Amino acid sequence: MSKIPFDTGAVLVVNKPLNWTSFDVVKKIRYEICKHYNIKKIKVGHAGTLDPLASGVVVLCTGKKTKTIDQLINESKQYVGEIRLGSTTPSFDLETEIDKEFPLPKLDENVLTNISNNFSGEILQIPPIFSAKRINGRRAYQYARNNEEVILKPNQVTIHHLELKVLNKNTLSFNCHCSKGTYIRSLARDIGLFLDSGGHLISLKRIKSGNFSIEMAKSIDEWIDIIKAS
Repeated sequence: MSKIPFDTGAVLVVNKPLNWTSFDVVKKIRYEICKHYNIKKIKVGHAGTLDPLASGVVVLCTGKKTKTIDQLINESKQYVGEIRLGSTTPSFDLETEIDKEFPLPKLDENVLTNISNNFSGEILQIPPIFSAKRINGRRAYQYARNNEEVILKPNQVTIHHLELKVLNKNTLSFNCHCSKGTYIRSLARDIGLFLDSGGHLISLKRIKSGNFSIEMAKSIDEWIDIIKAS
């Protein structure tokens, strides 16, 4: 196996663990590369943010390969996860506590088909206030954590495919192939609204980013071992 040129330019497919930010992954890999090659700095970036409460594929680029990041960011993504129905949270996921509860909807195959049809193709989606979206030079979550009101404009995104299954009376599992910029947390919230109930995301894993799949991904520790052996 030929050695990977981390110092001059490489693409790494990382399986991000829960509770790490995408930037945490960048910082750790950059530190290990600088340490191994005894250099002071190197360009390392990621091709698409993944929330701390999500796991799965994060694509990193080093050195000259960072020039390809814009292209990689624009590629579609695929996720699997679970949506809890009957309740909402301000962050649309488990980052914040439940703030409201609603009656549970009746779920059957016809209902699931209606959801998939309603949320397929080009849709308008309002990002979560607890997100990294920039508003007037600040991140949306900075407003949210300071209890400041801010209006987020809807974005047009594309849902290429949405498959849903009933796990139990208050939980749906999903497999979603979507365009860049899609907030799965917002999708969970909107599905709850569509069902005249509430909904929030309770688990999320990115299984594909462009042509890079979870089967290709290595853990952070595995990448560190590969760096040390290069």
